[in-house]
Amino acid sequence: MLNSFDDIREAVLHLPKGDQMRLLSLVALEVADAHPGIDFQEDICGGKARVIRTRIPVWLLEALRRGGRTDAGLLADYPSLTAEDLANAWNYARSHRMEMDEEIAANGDDS
Repeated sequence: MLNSFDDIREAVLHLPKGDQMRLLSLVALEVADAHPGIDFQEDICGGKARVIRTRIPVWLLEALRRGGRTDAGLLADYPSLTAEDLANAWNYARSHRMEMDEEIAANGDDS
């Protein structure tokens, strides 16, 4: 049984090169839409995109930004956030514009 990264790495290195390439392609497709610093858990924020380590949904930050809030203002209002957290949120929001529009509308927050 493969129980650690090292176990998996060792097993992959012993696969034929063609299988290694197929596995690499599969993993690349799986993480293509990954966003560092953004997390999804069904029991937190209803499974919606949120800033990791917090219960702050990305749609809320995006709504506030659309309403004129600056990064400095958001960082002052949410002391647990960092500039990197906001950069991650903006990156996610930019690449998921329709999702953001829908979430903002659904939550009645057009700050």
